Amino acid sequence: MLHRLTLPCTAFEQNCSLLWCSDTNEAALIDPGGDIPMLMAAVQQRALTLKAIWLTHAHIDHAGATGTIARTEGVPIIGPGQGDDYWIQALPQQSQMFGFPQAEHFTPTQWLNQGDTVQLGAHTLQVLHCPGHTPGHVVFYSPDLKHAFVGDVLFAGSIGRTDFPGGNHADLIHAIKHRLFALGDDVTFTPGHGPESTLGEERLYNPYLR
Repeated sequence: MLHRLTLPCTAFEQNCSLLWCSDTNEAALIDPGGDIPMLMAAVQQRALTLKAIWLTHAHIDHAGATGTIARTEGVPIIGPGQGDDYWIQALPQQSQMFGFPQAEHFTPTQWLNQGDTVQLGAHTLQVLHCPGHTPGHVVFYSPDLKHAFVGDVLFAGSIGRTDFPGGNHADLIHAIKHRLFALGDDVTFTPGHGPESTLGEERLYNPYLR
C-alpha cells in the first residue's frame, strides 16, 4: 500500500508530502522546504527508510531543506526539470531574501522530463512536465492513489503565480488543461499551499480556468 501525509512547513505553510510504501517501509519526501527536525521526525516516528527527495520545482519554500537532508541522509535528489537549474543556483540568495535558514547548494541526482516515472517500493508514479510557474516544474501522479502532487501549478480555487522570472501564464494554463485535467475529474491533488481538491472541482469551478 502507498500512504501519504501532508506536512506544512516554513513560514509559507508549504505542503511538503511524506510518501511511503507500507510493504517496504521506503519513503520519499516531496518538496522539503524547511523545518528539517519536524520532517525527519515524521519519517522516524513511522520507522521508515528515507530513499529519495522528489522536487516539483526549486523555489526556496519547496527546496530549501533539500541539500541538507540529501547530505545528512545520503539520499538522491530526483527532479525537478532542468529548466529550474537557475532557481537551484539562486537558492542561497533566495534564503537571504525571504529570511530562510541558509540553503545548501545541490545538484539533482536526476533531472525529470515529461513521461518519466519515479519508483517507491512496489509503486510507480508518473511524471508530468507542467511549466508556467517555473520552466522545469513537474507533477508526480500516483495511479494507485489516484492522487497528484502538483506543487504550485494548481490550487483549490486558484492557480500558480507566473510573475516570477521564467514564469509563463499561457504555458501554465496549457499544462493544467492538457496534462493535469487529462488525468480525470476524480483525481485528488495536494497543492503546494492550502487545502486539497479534485481536478474535477477545479475544472468546473476554478475562476482562473473558465
